[in-house]
Amino acid sequence: MKYSFILLNGLLFLGASAQQAAWGQCGGETWAGLTTCVSGYVCTYSNPYYSQCLPLSNTISSSSISTMTSSAVSSSGTSTTQTKYAGVNMAGFDFGMATNGTEDLTQILIPPKYVFTILHNDQMTHFVNDDKMNIFRLPVAWQYLVNNVLGGTLNSGNFANYDNLVQGCLGTGALCIIDIHNYARWNGGIVGQGGPTNAQLTNLWSQLAAKYAGESHVVFGVMNEPHDIPSISLWAATVQACVTAIRQAGATSQIILLPGNDWTSAASFVSDGSLAALQTVRNLDDTTTNLIFDVHKYCDVDNSGSHAECVTNNIDTAFAPLAISLRAIGRQAMLTETGGGNTASCVTFVCEELAYLNSNADVYLGYVGWSAGAFQPSWDYVDSLVPTESGNTWTDTLLMSSCFKR
Repeated sequence: MKYSFILLNGLLFLGASAQQAAWGQCGGETWAGLTTCVSGYVCTYSNPYYSQCLPLSNTISSSSISTMTSSAVSSSGTSTTQTKYAGVNMAGFDFGMATNGTEDLTQILIPPKYVFTILHNDQMTHFVNDDKMNIFRLPVAWQYLVNNVLGGTLNSGNFANYDNLVQGCLGTGALCIIDIHNYARWNGGIVGQGGPTNAQLTNLWSQLAAKYAGESHVVFGVMNEPHDIPSISLWAATVQACVTAIRQAGATSQIILLPGNDWTSAASFVSDGSLAALQTVRNLDDTTTNLIFDVHKYCDVDNSGSHAECVTNNIDTAFAPLAISLRAIGRQAMLTETGGGNTASCVTFVCEELAYLNSNADVYLGYVGWSAGAFQPSWDYVDSLVPTESGNTWTDTLLMSSCFKR
């Protein structure tokens, strides 16, 4: 009888107007499921392929509309918000970098060394023209830029190769993130904490900032994924030294990305003390203008981005709590690495994650997927966002077309 009672109630419920559960998908070009949301949630547009049931409190209100990056209401009546920036990493100059900061320069893949995939500049042009992207992150090994001379000057040949990528990015009109991809290390030693000195890292940033001081679309990414840092306060001092060096070199107004400990994970950015420590970092004029917190988060089982299947949208465990903390101090973050496999589970969870960021664009400035660039088709790389080209026709990966493109 108990089973029958539950079944009866289920039938009675289905007889009413069915509604999608909180955080569930409710729209998209190929969506054939429920299109209205349970009480307290509204179907919120993310991109042509995905809309999501988000809390009314996370969507546009009269009190918050002036602080949102962009907002609108579609003809169907669903709320639409978007982060200011959306884009993709363009890997290749970081190949050979290990998480302990050692680098095998022979592994770096840059044109014309590789010929089996579409060149970086062509990919970026497609992403901007066809997918409406407006930001690219350009990872590079510290060792490559100075040709393995710690504290040395930029190597003219190596820097010229990297600058070709930067100029290709700038030519699209997008923002271009210079990302030192060394995990806060050089050959195993942690910057400012027993390894390279702050002065050796700031010497690099002084040179780079001087090169790009006149480029308003260049963004300075202080360091990729610091991890296992003994002292977060000392790390904040290192970040401050980099910010000071960049500003003193003449790059006085561009965005600078401030990374935290624990792989700069969005889930631990508050709990590990990164947010509190990095709040103290200031520009030369004692403001925090364009000092943006740099966070990462993948959707697979261990936040490594190495699994084809995704298991979480990171909302309740990372982005919602971080959003509360960011609003409390009036600051913003950018998600510069996220992604997953080109699988149905990752389409679900990554799309939900990005929809949440879009609906909280007052505190999330943008997101950048991992990764396109020099990955070869034959590698079957799990997180590949590299498109294919046939004549004038471009075909994006499943995750790109479903979640990242605008």
